[in-house]
Amino acid sequence: MSSLADKLKSLGVKTGSSLPPTGTVPTPTKTVSHTIDSVVAGTFVHTPRGEAFVTEQAFDRDYLHGNISPYSDFPLSLISQWANDTRITSLPISKFAFLDTETSGVSGGTGTYAFLVGAARFVDDKFVLQQFFLRDPSEEPAMLEALINFLAPCEGLVTFNGKAFDAPLLVTRYSLHRIPVPFKGYVHLDLLPLARRLWRDRLPSRALKYLEEHVLGFTRTSEEVPGYEIPWLYFDYLRSGDARPLGGVFYHNAMDVVAMAALLGHVSELLDDPYNGRVEHGLDFIALGKLFEDLGHWDEAARLFERGLELGLEEADFGMAVKRLSILQKKRGDMDQAIRLWEDAAGKGHVYAYIELAKYYEHKVRDTAASIQWTELARSVVERADLPVYIRKHWLGEIDHRLARLKRKAGL
Repeated sequence: MSSLADKLKSLGVKTGSSLPPTGTVPTPTKTVSHTIDSVVAGTFVHTPRGEAFVTEQAFDRDYLHGNISPYSDFPLSLISQWANDTRITSLPISKFAFLDTETSGVSGGTGTYAFLVGAARFVDDKFVLQQFFLRDPSEEPAMLEALINFLAPCEGLVTFNGKAFDAPLLVTRYSLHRIPVPFKGYVHLDLLPLARRLWRDRLPSRALKYLEEHVLGFTRTSEEVPGYEIPWLYFDYLRSGDARPLGGVFYHNAMDVVAMAALLGHVSELLDDPYNGRVEHGLDFIALGKLFEDLGHWDEAARLFERGLELGLEEADFGMAVKRLSILQKKRGDMDQAIRLWEDAAGKGHVYAYIELAKYYEHKVRDTAASIQWTELARSVVERADLPVYIRKHWLGEIDHRLARLKRKAGL
């Protein structure tokens, strides 16, 4: 029969996928004095399912996470509309818990544990963060019970990719231990999809740490450990009993939670007032314009597109933005503005603008000769342009079809 050490080894660093089964208590390979409470300040909390280790820290109003304070008025009406959940705007920010987990792997399922859960909420003008830690897997029921008490006053969660990972993982762990899920029925605001909407065109990554650096202006200290190392560090701790390397894991988790609060405050305020200086890049105004357009706020979307164009864009981004704005103006019925935009874009060689002007003169002005003129200009632009074969074929096919129909219509 395999020994406990053999079983632990088979589930260790080489696999990196899960912790030992619930109920096993790994025996350290050597005796050390560096227990978790000697590495991070915390207390042992008694619960109906045993004792749990919990740390707490509070961030005052003068704390800045980079250039951004986690404190905000949190105007959430537009975020509520984007998320299609009216409960978001009906709750005060003190009713939301900001939550992040550190786990034994990223695959999910019943073999994956959350060995560290960071949860924070606004309490009496402070942002209070508690971190719940598994000293060994047998303490999981106690840790889950302790988390219940912290989440009890809340009615909503804020996470970053939490709908896909953190929340389902915790639901699985609560269910396995037959403990009621404390956030069942909570409104859940996941910031990752919103971050993708706002920064996918400008930033190469929408990872939380990347947004911290390039949106919030915050750089983590040398305590930070890469996320991919975290499960390995925990497995090493289970083997050795030496908790010293876990100080960086607690720091990583804490910064993730604080960053979520700062990011939500930043995004909610820039959506509430995009012109207050928080938005500096033309592409960010374009992204906001797309979001406002999708939400049906067409007047504000047009203003945002125009501001983005004023700040300057790369050629490809300019063409996309002008096209989107001109079509929006047409939907709004502001044809004078749409024509001006199409003429400006045509002057820069954008083929679509010639086509839009040809459509306008044919269908709105009933001037077939002018429509033919714009269509022929479009063809000459395509012939001169250095375009990929498939793009050239697309435009010439559309232009020639339109030109033949217009000439028949004109009796030519």
